Amino acid sequence: MAAEKPRSPHETEKQRWDRNFADLLQELRVAQTGVQILFAFLLTLPFSSGFPAATAFQKDVYMVALISAAFATALIISPVAFHRALFRQGRKPELVRYAHRMATSGLACMLVSMVSSVLLVTDYVLDARWAVVLTVVSAGWFLTFWAILPVTHRNWADDDDKDGFVLDDAPADSSINS
Repeated sequence: MAAEKPRSPHETEKQRWDRNFADLLQELRVAQTGVQILFAFLLTLPFSSGFPAATAFQKDVYMVALISAAFATALIISPVAFHRALFRQGRKPELVRYAHRMATSGLACMLVSMVSSVLLVTDYVLDARWAVVLTVVSAGWFLTFWAILPVTHRNWADDDDKDGFVLDDAPADSSINS
């Protein structure tokens, strides 16, 4: 986790950890829905009438997609279980740190599952060359928005307003970072 900037002078350390955990849970709600829908689709796929016609390669790709979706589901839901285990123990900083790692790992597994799913479907529907091209483009797309842009914009608050956007909820003290 990147080092945080100084908090608001009116926010206590406990309030900051509570806010960070609440923010993380909101983010996980979005990811959880997506990975659960993908996982449900993957669970039903072998029972569809066309699945027996899948090649050995497609079945291998399916297994990668399925297992990585299962891992993503476990990791993205795990902060809730972790919170239950640490409830009222005053260990919110530890909880937030581990939940951050679990969420990041869950998104990595979700990326593998999404890209594998794209490869599975495109290889089933299209020529292998097009399947590879579209899968590489999809992987690049996910990596751009899930990894490259977030990492390259870690100090976004330090940038001038290059895009012309005004954030209504931006704190008056620009040194605050959620």
